[in-house]
Amino acid sequence: MASTHKKVSYSPTGKIEDVTPDMAASGAEAALRLIEGRWKLVIIFHLFDKGVLRFSELERAIPAVSQKMLIQQLRDLERDGIVEREIYPQVPPRVEYRLSEWGQEMCPALDALLDWGARRR
Repeated sequence: MASTHKKVSYSPTGKIEDVTPDMAASGAEAALRLIEGRWKLVIIFHLFDKGVLRFSELERAIPAVSQKMLIQQLRDLERDGIVEREIYPQVPPRVEYRLSEWGQEMCPALDALLDWGARRR
């Protein structure tokens, strides 16, 4: 017989009905911590749209961000496993960024958030 309940990883039993409001808030807080930052969502959406972007392409796509802040936000996203960076050994060095598999998994949730926000307008 198939299970009728979705398994929830942050529940001790794996059942959604066993999740307390504190557990849900803690999980949401942890998720939001990963994407907090003025430019992180902008970076994520550009990478989701284009697939792979070089650093200079990201700079052109987001003209309001400083180089220092773009580097910092990309490093944070890479550290958290959302973005992957590939360095090509050439002169000048070429660096490309893409969403990791785990980073791509968050895109449906972000799309749902966008839809929810659009209904408010």
